[in-house]
Amino acid sequence: MPIKLPSTLPAYDILQKEGVMVMSDAQAARQDIRPLQIGLLNLMPRKIQTETQFARLIGATPLQIELTLIKMSEHQSRNTSAEHMDSFYQTFQDVKHRKFDGLIITGAPIEHLPFHDVTYWTEMTEVMDWTQTNVHSTFGVCWGGMAMMNHFHGIDKHMLDHKAFGCFRHRNLAHASPYLRGFSDDFVIPVSRWTEMRQAEIDRVDAMVTLLGSDEVGPCLVEDAAHRALYIFNHFEYDSDTLKLEYDRDIADGTPINVPMNYYHDNDPAQAPDNRWRSHGHLLYGNWINQIYQTTDFDLSVIGTNKSRHAVTKVDADIG
Repeated sequence: MPIKLPSTLPAYDILQKEGVMVMSDAQAARQDIRPLQIGLLNLMPRKIQTETQFARLIGATPLQIELTLIKMSEHQSRNTSAEHMDSFYQTFQDVKHRKFDGLIITGAPIEHLPFHDVTYWTEMTEVMDWTQTNVHSTFGVCWGGMAMMNHFHGIDKHMLDHKAFGCFRHRNLAHASPYLRGFSDDFVIPVSRWTEMRQAEIDRVDAMVTLLGSDEVGPCLVEDAAHRALYIFNHFEYDSDTLKLEYDRDIADGTPINVPMNYYHDNDPAQAPDNRWRSHGHLLYGNWINQIYQTTDFDLSVIGTNKSRHAVTKVDADIG
């Protein structure tokens, strides 16, 4: 089954040309099926690029997906047209009455700020608390994952002395995890961040398990079963040229930046980069969607209530 997108959304034509199965509202209405309701809280400045990247990954499964694009209520995008935002996005306040099978919270270019100094932090904490009553499974990406880990567990991010930038080797630390079905033991993931979460601090929280990690850039993918969440600090969703665009932008602006590691042939920016992470990106997000499908409630209204088959009972609490 395809992903359901408005036919006028730029991602619709892009993904259709790539061979990703997409369908319009009219086509979806003819199918007698409950699509998985997935929200994308897009905090990135280049909204169209980001929504296309995530739609590509979650739209490659056999399940019908209905994607809802969400923005913060008070934050105004300066890099995407108001027409696009008004046409395709809803504010969190507009959708918070709804239930979702899954929610992706993207990264945001605000790593240098303490969490509480972010202009929309108050609403962000509302979003994170809301996921516990209205979302079956949440995927926090980069800053989004760091924010969730800080909010739920009090773990802070740490500034790096230089930007972790490039394609870094990672290891599969949990072969039996349903989220890592089909994963190799060793693979590369694009990384682009000035901050890190530290494994020693994650290990102090019994509820969290690190699934993917790197000797060079630390923990990558963390499962937080108690909050029905995954946190990933690196970027399987990146296009082949995303790191190149970041590098070219910084060079043009005169911003000091290293050539992204292990990205270009012979580390030569004149060469075209190879995408060596695409297959694992599809595996991870496909496994996430499949796990949602296997475990979510058919009746959306009971998600987050004591009627859900995943509600914590007194017996469960006593055992825990």
